[in-house]
Amino acid sequence: MSVSATLEDCLRDKGSHYKILHHPHTRTSIETAEAAHIPGDRLAKTIVLEDEHGYVAAVLPSTYHLQLSELWDKTGRRLVLADEAELRELFKDCDIGALHPVCTAYGLQTYLDESLVRQPEIYFEAGDHEALIQMHTAQFLDLMDQAERGNFSYRM
Repeated sequence: MSVSATLEDCLRDKGSHYKILHHPHTRTSIETAEAAHIPGDRLAKTIVLEDEHGYVAAVLPSTYHLQLSELWDKTGRRLVLADEAELRELFKDCDIGALHPVCTAYGLQTYLDESLVRQPEIYFEAGDHEALIQMHTAQFLDLMDQAERGNFSYRM
């Protein structure tokens, strides 16, 4: 698969400049950063949450933990981690656990943690467990222009 079709469309529509990096198969974002030899603070991970109103996505560095109470305050919703099995239908062109951060393309409200903005470049899953997208932060922020920014994570 390499790059999901939805992500490819978004990158093309925005005229994004990026590189695709291939790495050995990994299961977690920390393993991905190690396998790709990149700083974990620059690797964006996407966490999908849900409540009775539906799904939302939170995007934060792989070396950070989601501070759920901060996201509850920001959204006014009591979100919990979504069941990965349920997400297979929503993100058909991505492997489970390798979701890219442009979740607005799937109709999800997306929240981007401000800690990523301070990085010179950002890496993120391309839709499978063996490819990453690398781009300058300005390009990433343009790609994520529909995401709402905030502070809802802390460094591990």
